[in-house]
Amino acid sequence: MSTETGLRETRRRRTRRALLDAALSELAERSLGSLGLREVTRAAGVTPTAFYRHFRSMEDLGTALVEEALASLHGTVREILTATGEADRRGDAVVRLIGDLVRDRPAHVRFLVRERHGGVPAVREAIAAQLDVFAAEIGAALGCDPLSAGWETGEVTMLSRLLVDHMVMTASAFLTASLRGEDWSAATGTALAQLRLIHVGRVHWADDRAG
Repeated sequence: MSTETGLRETRRRRTRRALLDAALSELAERSLGSLGLREVTRAAGVTPTAFYRHFRSMEDLGTALVEEALASLHGTVREILTATGEADRRGDAVVRLIGDLVRDRPAHVRFLVRERHGGVPAVREAIAAQLDVFAAEIGAALGCDPLSAGWETGEVTMLSRLLVDHMVMTASAFLTASLRGEDWSAATGTALAQLRLIHVGRVHWADDRAG
């Protein structure tokens, strides 16, 4: 790669990052559907023409934010869920992971929580697709667990989707606590108790079904 090509690529990445960061900043108190392209480009210090070199539309930018927020978590979540050890320890690890995500990327998490049921179909679908991937990966891990022996595919899927919903709910609880100026002890305790309840239900699911 020539020096000139390298400089162009660096500028391209810098502009894209500026657009994403500007959008996240503007979305702190509002939804994507209410945010205009010119507002984002003005905040990023670039022209509307420059925007279209990176994104086809505001919906496309929103989808990029979804992928940026969630893509790196897949492998980590899968490793935690397939790790050996007590269920409480795995639960602690999952809750810590969610906490780290909220601490490291609060704007991304706030965006995901708000837009999961928001008014921009493309972004709503992108979030749903990412969560579906999480559910499928978690389901694959759970299906190999001896506790799932004899379970039907639909039952494993139901459990995996429940765990994904719990992850989103926990992230939202951490965000709410932060906005209120509270520590996360209560939200953490609730999240762990909910996971223990899910685990107990899982352990006894086959017995209950047989009865």
